[in-house]
Amino acid sequence: MKAADLELLTAVSAPTVHPGGGRAVVSVTHPSLAADATVGQLWTIPLVGHAAPRRLTRGFRDTAPRFSPDGRLLAFLRSAPAAAPQVFVADAAGGEPVQVTDRRLGVSEFVWAPDGRSIAFVSRVPEQGRYGTVEGIDAASERPRRFDILNYRANGLGYITDRRAHIFLVPVPDVWAEPAVTPIAEADGSSAPAPSVPEAAQLTDGPWDDGSIAFSPDGSTLAFVSARHASRDDDLRSSVFLVPVDGSRDPVDATGAHGDLSVAGVSYGLNGALYFLAQEVGESGRDFVARNAALSVIDVPGAAPRRLTDPETQDFTESDIVAYRDDSVLVRDRRRGALVLTEVTAAGESTRLTDDTTVVGGVGAAGEVVVMSIADASTAGDAAVLGPDGVRRLTDFSASLRAAGVIAPREITVTARDGYPVHGWVVVPEGEGPHPVLLNIHGGPYAAYTAALFDEAQVYAAAGYAVVMSNPRGAAGYGQQHGRVIRQRMGTVDMADVLDFLDGVVEKTPGLDGERVGIMGGSYGGYLTAWTIAHDHRFAAAIVERGFLDPEAFVGTSDIGSFFGDEYTGTDPELIRSQSPQAVVEQVRTPTLVMHSADDLRCPLPQAERYYAALKRNGAEAELVVFPGEDHELSRSGRPRHRRDRFDIILDWWAERLPSVHNHS
Repeated sequence: MKAADLELLTAVSAPTVHPGGGRAVVSVTHPSLAADATVGQLWTIPLVGHAAPRRLTRGFRDTAPRFSPDGRLLAFLRSAPAAAPQVFVADAAGGEPVQVTDRRLGVSEFVWAPDGRSIAFVSRVPEQGRYGTVEGIDAASERPRRFDILNYRANGLGYITDRRAHIFLVPVPDVWAEPAVTPIAEADGSSAPAPSVPEAAQLTDGPWDDGSIAFSPDGSTLAFVSARHASRDDDLRSSVFLVPVDGSRDPVDATGAHGDLSVAGVSYGLNGALYFLAQEVGESGRDFVARNAALSVIDVPGAAPRRLTDPETQDFTESDIVAYRDDSVLVRDRRRGALVLTEVTAAGESTRLTDDTTVVGGVGAAGEVVVMSIADASTAGDAAVLGPDGVRRLTDFSASLRAAGVIAPREITVTARDGYPVHGWVVVPEGEGPHPVLLNIHGGPYAAYTAALFDEAQVYAAAGYAVVMSNPRGAAGYGQQHGRVIRQRMGTVDMADVLDFLDGVVEKTPGLDGERVGIMGGSYGGYLTAWTIAHDHRFAAAIVERGFLDPEAFVGTSDIGSFFGDEYTGTDPELIRSQSPQAVVEQVRTPTLVMHSADDLRCPLPQAERYYAALKRNGAEAELVVFPGEDHELSRSGRPRHRRDRFDIILDWWAERLPSVHNHS
């Protein structure tokens, strides 16, 4: 895969399965260089017979499909160029979609009511006078913002206190009605107004964000997640709330009195029980480091929650909850580089349904029919059905990508110098070698590389580099203790693990040139890259991207600055400095490319600017690249042309300082 093949990367949404079980619908999206945006449409996939999948819609970006409970309608989110997503509904058998919402800031999620007559959705409510609510007042002309809390911005969004997310209920229009006819202009130039969308009722309000919504089986109540407690601006706690759809009473907290929890998602089971995923955050309410999400259930309204799974052995942090059988739900367990589909019963019994190499990205179920979006070494995204003989793939959206060239990663476990097993992969380019080596370090820290097709590794391997990727101590998928060991000890065993893994891979893998090695990483990977090159000078060059580089300057500048550094690097000034790349930057002798996005609020641009300035002032060879208009997610969901530019800059950097026989021209 080359940088120009970026458009071949397809992403497949969580499927929605028709209640009759005969077909599923997914959203298939990909980066478009021509549109300089992510585009995509809905596809219908037959589950019986031999008919091929086919495109169902023709919108610019259609996502999040959901069949109505009776299967007659299909709802989804549609985005026009430079416009916010809105809910649309269409006849499930085909036909012109009808717009249901017209929210100025768009819709982020929605669910069908059990009777199919209404839809609940989440939308941000702009403060009057801001975000275009008054014609002629642009962002630079708005009145000043005043804050009395620390958490007032979010990466990829910006300010949040003046556009809180709340829950609405809207009736579903009759998609079979004769469309209204707009008359031609009258003699005086006037004409009838354009047809309007149904009026939505707002169900929640207040200085907090509400989301992760689910209808009770009888349709009378909505469950959702929110942080409404008095100390919400000083901790990470959140709770499950219940609100009647008729607005007869205020939301009621269903979990807040039952522990220090940060709730990630809710769903009702087929038996009416309320399931939710939550992480423990300790007495302080802020101890989030390497805390896995466990599945809990509230059997009947008013009952105390029961925890069904052990967060040390199972991690549902990256999961949603899908109702399956009367007494069970489906969730996804993050484990050793996979997301494993798992059935959990109300008695707490778990059954793994997929293997240890497949990344299950989303799930839909109807009766006994289970359809998934998956990724593995040969696909960036496809749909598959779970059958008695395992997983059967239904689509092949990555065929063109494989034709362009995909190299399967080799799984390796290396024993570190202290005896700890370090797990990961190496992608080896074609040819005998010896190949120069790139040590890649993932973000997080509590994240992980997986066995799925990874565009970064493929592009670098196509340019002639062996790509080494490990999940060192601090990473997710190997238990909480594995992740928590670097808490206030960053740059210790994690650095040792990535270096020991590098040495072990070079020793075990033929064709790798261990004398010609580069190092690179983003976010936490940028941190560990910067930290490593201050202590180990073997590398020909380095790339530090969107890094957490100066913990002291993180507070007050990052959208997570009020808690992230406190938990990961501590609060004692000397302890912080002992883990700070900025504090040891004068030790760096490695040529370093510093890459960052101008609108990154997670690791703000000054993190890169101060680090780069120190490199230059200390006489190190360094270059700074800043991408305008991008945030922390540039490499994953940034503008396609910027993503291509990023690859070109990276490959140029390596071609000059660590050339390979396959370097692009």
